[in-house]
Amino acid sequence: VSTSHLQLAAFALGTVGWILCTVSMGIVEWRVWHVDNTTIISSGVAWVGIWKVCFISYLHISPGYREQFCHKFSGYDSFIPHEIYAAQGLLLIAMFMGLLGLAATIFALRNVYMGVTHKTLIAPFFLLGGFSYIFAGLCVLIPVSWNFYSVAHNQSIAFPPSYYMPSSPVAQEAGTAIPVGIVAVILLLLSGTFSLLYRFPMTANTTTK
Repeated sequence: VSTSHLQLAAFALGTVGWILCTVSMGIVEWRVWHVDNTTIISSGVAWVGIWKVCFISYLHISPGYREQFCHKFSGYDSFIPHEIYAAQGLLLIAMFMGLLGLAATIFALRNVYMGVTHKTLIAPFFLLGGFSYIFAGLCVLIPVSWNFYSVAHNQSIAFPPSYYMPSSPVAQEAGTAIPVGIVAVILLLLSGTFSLLYRFPMTANTTTK
């Protein structure tokens, strides 16, 4: 048990990192667009996520009543930029790999705390967990960095007319999902590193009377 303190910390960090990875997938605020035409986008702000785009509109609605309209992306939409397609696939992979890392770490810790002193039941599963965490972290890092690059360069998206979205914003900024994803990357990479640092004790200390 005394040799697995880092791995216990890795499990805690990996759990939080995996949760944040999952949360970032569901957050629509990946890219925040500021538009000058408020006829339909009443607030002048639209949120572009990896699964849908949303905005607030007062059109055909009673005064003072707010309504959020969302348009979900389809897998057949050709206008979706590559960074959004990449985010969809890589974050799903990251969620699966993070879950695999958690399962492997739980199994290894279970054997540690149950006193199973066998390398084939402990060390390889910590290694599997570590590599899974690191791979998951890299899968989150790529779409987060790519989308942040698109925001920094104010890149446009050719939305079809049915989306009621302009092809280019006046300005855009990184939404909540990007910093959440960055924290997830840090925690997953730390978790993977801690898991890989496990050293199986070569000898057991015994005392006799």
